[in-house]
This record gives sequence, C-alpha cells and structure tokens, in this order.
Amino acid sequence: MKLASLKSGRDGKLVVVSDDLAWCADAGHIAPTMQAALDDWDRIAPALQALSTDLAHDVIPKDRFHEREAAAPLPRAYQWADGSAYVNHVALVRQARGAELPDSFWHDPLMYQGGSDEFLGPRDDIPLGDEAWGCDLEAEIVVVTGDVPRGVSAAEALSHIRLVGLVNDVSLRNLIPDELAKGFGFVQSKPASALSPVFVTPESLGDYWQAGKLHRTLMVDLNGKAFGRAVASDDCTFDFGVLIAHLAKTRNIGAGSIIGSGTVSNRDADGGPGKPVAEGGLGYSCIAEIRMIEKIQKGEMTTPFLKDGDTVRIEVRDDAGHSIFGAIEQQAVQA
Repeated sequence: MKLASLKSGRDGKLVVVSDDLAWCADAGHIAPTMQAALDDWDRIAPALQALSTDLAHDVIPKDRFHEREAAAPLPRAYQWADGSAYVNHVALVRQARGAELPDSFWHDPLMYQGGSDEFLGPRDDIPLGDEAWGCDLEAEIVVVTGDVPRGVSAAEALSHIRLVGLVNDVSLRNLIPDELAKGFGFVQSKPASALSPVFVTPESLGDYWQAGKLHRTLMVDLNGKAFGRAVASDDCTFDFGVLIAHLAKTRNIGAGSIIGSGTVSNRDADGGPGKPVAEGGLGYSCIAEIRMIEKIQKGEMTTPFLKDGDTVRIEVRDDAGHSIFGAIEQQAVQA
C-alpha cells in the first residue's frame, strides 16, 4: 500500500496511490490525514488497504496523481530523529579532520533530534539563506512508526514500523562545527528537510525490505548527472530496529515519529573510500562525503556545496525501473 498527502491546509489530504504512482483515490472518508491514520493504525490500515485494492481494480473514482501536487506525506510530525546507520560516512568525516573514530560508534548509534514542525514537499525549493553556510543534500531512508513502548528490543521494534520512505536531510555544513563545539547539538545548521511524495508499507516492498533494511539502490542526481548510486542495505551497520530501540531506551515513541537512517554511504569494492559514479564507483549521497575524500586524497576540497539554481533528485526504483516512492526533486533557490 502506498500513501501520500496532497497539498491542503497544514496537514495535507490523505490519498491512497496506485503502485505505478499514476493514480490516487481520496481516503478522507477513512482518515482525513496521514497522522490520523497512524494514530489509529490497527483499525484504519485494513480500510486503507481495501481502498488500495479497489483502486488497483479500477472500481472506484480516481484522479491522476501528480508528484508536484504532493505535500510531504507528514507535513509536520510529532518527532524527527536521525540516526547514523552508515558508520562509513561518519568515519570519513572524522578522518578528514584528523579525529579518531571511537570504537563505540560501531556498537552504539549516533542520533540527533531535528525540527519536525515543517517538512518540505518533494518538489519544494531548498531555500538558500546564505551560500556561505554550505548547504548540502543528504539522501537517506526513513521509516514512520506507530506507538512504540519504552525499552522495546531491536527485534520487537521492527513490528512497529508502519511506513518507509525517503528524505533529503538538508544540512548547513559550515554552521555545524560551531554548533557542535557548544556541546549541545544541531539547531541552526539543520533547516527543514524534504520527504518523498509517497510512503509505502513494509509489506508492499516485498523482498526489497528485509531485516529492517531497504535492499535497493538509492539514486542521487546533482544537476542532471549521476552523483550517488549507493546500495542502502550495504555497509549498513545499524538496521532500523536498532535505531528505534536506541531512541526508545528511556521513553515511549509516539505514532507518527519519523526515524532517519543517516546519509547512505558505501565503501569502494576494494574497501577504500567510495569513488565518483563517473569513475565507476557508487558515488555519494551527500556533497560533504566527496569533499572529505578530496581532502584525504588530494589535500583540499574542490567540490562546492549547493549554489543558487542547483538541482537535486533522489529516488529508488524497482527491478523494472519504476519509481517506488516517487522522486524528491528540488532546486536550490536564494531565499
């Protein structure tokens, strides 16, 4: 089952979307918003699934689904927590600045709590307040949970995942060092992130979803050229069960919480840092990573962060080449 929110009011209008993303059916008679559905998932999900089946059989009224008309599936959420499933990414960033990677990073995930009061739609512009702030894309996988009890195990946590999608976790890289130096986390360096047009139930992903990991290639294009082709299940140190259990160690998690994987990152086939797609590698899911590799290998960073007019596209496709979640496609625009 695929769900989306069309732009309407502050929280969007819930629709069920066909598997090929071509059509949608109004789900307002079942739940007015995605959050309302998540709040009462056990009762509402079967009705949404029945609506999805009727849409597939073409026996109910339907409308064309246009990704440009979609809001973020959750335009605002009760929680947005982003993890560090791909320790390779963290290791590269620390290596570039000469910092040792603590052994605990391989056993205990990093996580920060970001702003969840605004998520950008999949076609919304990325506002550039100041190019000197170093605006970066970060392509990630996300899940949305139902209610999760405090102290849940990693294995049990997987059963509380309701939906899977994508995020562009926008970061202002040049603001991060001073914020982290205060020892109190991100605030100004983490503006609004953008979500994929559609969120999908884990069951609908079939074999693409196994053991809390998405077994697909995350496709990232920058200005129309292939920038990243990392495989989301590879080099993934922590599955989503581990990330959710980490967040729930000392508190309950409310329905509608969005949990991010952190920047998807693969090592090269020889075990070294990844290479650009143009050189036969799998590329990168953020600009910072290629800049770090440039510094490690060449002594200086040459790839610029996002500038006015740059375009970013993030997408995952099935074996037949069809988009699964729709595409996040944004342009950086001077605010």
